[in-house]
Amino acid sequence: MDENGLRGYVCVFGASGRELRDVFSEAARELGTLLAQHHWGCVNGAGSEGLMRAVSDGVLDGGGEAVGVIPQFMVDKGWHYERLTRLIVTHDMHERKERMNALSVATVALPGGCGTLEELLELITWRQLHLTDKPIIILNTDHYYDHLLAMLARADEDGFMRPTSRQLWHVAATPVQALDLLERELTLHNL
Repeated sequence: MDENGLRGYVCVFGASGRELRDVFSEAARELGTLLAQHHWGCVNGAGSEGLMRAVSDGVLDGGGEAVGVIPQFMVDKGWHYERLTRLIVTHDMHERKERMNALSVATVALPGGCGTLEELLELITWRQLHLTDKPIIILNTDHYYDHLLAMLARADEDGFMRPTSRQLWHVAATPVQALDLLERELTLHNL
């Protein structure tokens, strides 16, 4: 633990949209609360809306730290969340992902659109190429990721991925399961 009692930071990818069903926002907020209760800080994309804000609020309301990493052009548009513990501004999206990964010990992917999917798949690719060994947890709230998981299974079955590729990520149905998987993976890998 650091001087603030934190065990480290968990990167959380997730949607920044406003018009989301409550089931997604509630799960994101619960994950944030659980992270804070277990002395994990959160690193996310610094969004002021959607699941990024919900997970940040859960962490902050639980007494934890939420760090946002965001490119300058998004700050210029006013898309960043002012309440965050710390804001790190990058030059571009690629640097944003690199910084988020460097600051964290693991990643949890909440539901999201193209940006979230791109972040998740790039991180899975980094693990496949041994550029990172940090655990990846997919929080499959309300079966959101079922079709992506089926597509990845098809890629495996049709020989487009190595048979061991499915071990690159873990899937949780609830925030509690996500935290349990996170803790288990970090213990197994001594991270």
